[in-house]
Amino acid sequence: MRIARFSIDGNVAFGAVEGDRQDELVLDIIKGIPFADYELSGTKVPVSKVRLLPPVLPNKVVAFGRNYAEHARELGNEVPDAPFAFFKPSTSVIGPGDDIQYPPFSQELHHEAELAVVIGRMCREVPRERVQDVILGYTCANDVTARDVQKREKQWARAKGFDTSCPLGPWVETGLDLATASDLTVQLTVNGEQRQLGRTSEMIHSIEDLVVNITEAMTLLPGDVILTGTPAGVGPLNVGDEVAVTIEGIGTLTNKVVKRG
Repeated sequence: MRIARFSIDGNVAFGAVEGDRQDELVLDIIKGIPFADYELSGTKVPVSKVRLLPPVLPNKVVAFGRNYAEHARELGNEVPDAPFAFFKPSTSVIGPGDDIQYPPFSQELHHEAELAVVIGRMCREVPRERVQDVILGYTCANDVTARDVQKREKQWARAKGFDTSCPLGPWVETGLDLATASDLTVQLTVNGEQRQLGRTSEMIHSIEDLVVNITEAMTLLPGDVILTGTPAGVGPLNVGDEVAVTIEGIGTLTNKVVKRG
């Protein structure tokens, strides 16, 4: 099931996305929330009549860096022996169609297409064999990075945590098991030109590795998001660019870059 979060007439709700053609998609409005017992209402509204929002509002976004060997090498970094985590704040999250605002303190903004794991229930110290049980589903993400700031500041809080630096969407796909999610095509285009192309099977540390690693240290809450790393091909974004992340079996997340203010 594809679960979207949307607004219509000032109200916010979740809905199950039905249909295959983009211009024919409809939402069956959900009674309740996807992190607890819910049912479909049978009340349907065309996607074209709503505004799609970030599919979840995470308490925290835990991101893992340098999880694709070729990406680590293209930036001159060593491949880490263990998962390498950092955070993006909840205020960095935007949804499909929202603008990425070019931060005024950077002159080198980069795109990073990533598979995002959405947590479905509160969990801590998750054993490997239970990882599937705590995952609600998967969505597309763009770990937008102020690369020049990342290079000159030891902490990545500003480089990767600025407002609008974490586009998520367009919805959460709940129908993928771990085996399937671990071998999906990840693609990114800028103005229609392909910049990144990889597969989640190229990750150094698996989805299970990442969930086990972070829950050894902290509790994850329903709606929290794990970013699993980006394949090679990261590069610059400029004001006016349209950037699209497409992940096999999930969908396409599209955002435009604008000047802040």
